[in-house]
Amino acid sequence: MPEAGTAGPGTAGSGERLRRWRLVLGGDAADGTGYPLDGRDAAMDGALTALYGTPQGKEHKPPRGRERSAGLGASAPSVARWLGDIRTYFPSSVVQIMQRDAVDRLGLAALLLEPELLEAVEPDVHLVGTLLSLNRAMPETTRRTARAVVRRVVEDLEKRLTARTRATLTGALDRSARISRPRHHAIDWNRTIAANLRHYLPEHGTVVPERLIGHGRASRSVRKDVVLCVDQSGSMAASVVYTAVFAAVLASMRSVSTRLVVFDTAVVDLTDQLEDPVDVLLGTRLGGGTDINRALSYCQSRITRPTETVVVLISDLYEGGIRDEMLQRVAAMRASGVQVVALLALSDEGAPAHDREHAAALAALGAPAFACTPDLFPEVMAAAIEKRPLPIPETP
Repeated sequence: MPEAGTAGPGTAGSGERLRRWRLVLGGDAADGTGYPLDGRDAAMDGALTALYGTPQGKEHKPPRGRERSAGLGASAPSVARWLGDIRTYFPSSVVQIMQRDAVDRLGLAALLLEPELLEAVEPDVHLVGTLLSLNRAMPETTRRTARAVVRRVVEDLEKRLTARTRATLTGALDRSARISRPRHHAIDWNRTIAANLRHYLPEHGTVVPERLIGHGRASRSVRKDVVLCVDQSGSMAASVVYTAVFAAVLASMRSVSTRLVVFDTAVVDLTDQLEDPVDVLLGTRLGGGTDINRALSYCQSRITRPTETVVVLISDLYEGGIRDEMLQRVAAMRASGVQVVALLALSDEGAPAHDREHAAALAALGAPAFACTPDLFPEVMAAAIEKRPLPIPETP
């Protein structure tokens, strides 16, 4: 497709600009282009108008109350046809955005309970979040289709994230396991020499090894305990999806003992379901209030090796429980040697609305709160395991 703005009036470039403006403006009388659409362009315009445009014959007004400014209709067949159209005319990334807008703007979430509609959608993390929010209202006829949609998204995420997560954390675990007083047969001579080069004696042509570095133990014993504590309030939907996938990856590593705890005003331990992140996700119930203090109390009660434990709290920090007790629990865990990481979100969208006062208070306790993308998460966990500064992204 030619780039707009590359030619003067009366050229093909000018026509392409008019075409694009016509598609953007929607063809109302005041769009000013006078550009007619036909064929594929007309079909694209129809799909866009159904979601974003003003119904034919109605004058454009800002929507009020339950009024809608678009016209998909409220039947599953018409929505399914529209979903098929947008998959035909737009790339997958745009389709996912339009689906999300259809749910938000037109209240179509309830229609996702229809199996034939679910089969027509483009699966993504946000769609899974919407399905999880409908979990309790989902009829049995829809559950099999919903499970298949969730599994497609989970498998895509596992392909993207598993190898790098395992490689990054395995390296961190090996480095954290190196022993500082090794027996002679366990000395890592390459690392020992590199660490003691400043003690080189040229007259003797040798290095005096003041500090010996040993190889990591080759045993399969558990080296670190990881507790993932994730807020399942509605705003945390994408974070819940990513956390379930990462929890399953961590649980597959012999040297890590992984616990997954989800919470709203209640606390649910999903550790026994970590073999299948789809079961984990379908075991959550998005929505409801938030009691971070209660969740941390449960996690704290399960810690048996504080100095070898990493607790990751994933929440927007809007606390409905007892704020002071929540902070006291974090302080107590930190004092006992637990590494505490607070993530405002685990998603690609950046930092959500969150309680800034609580975030500042956690940072003051040595548990900085920041948003984390799925691609950065392995590095954050590696830093926590090695007890080095976290790679906190710069805020714009």
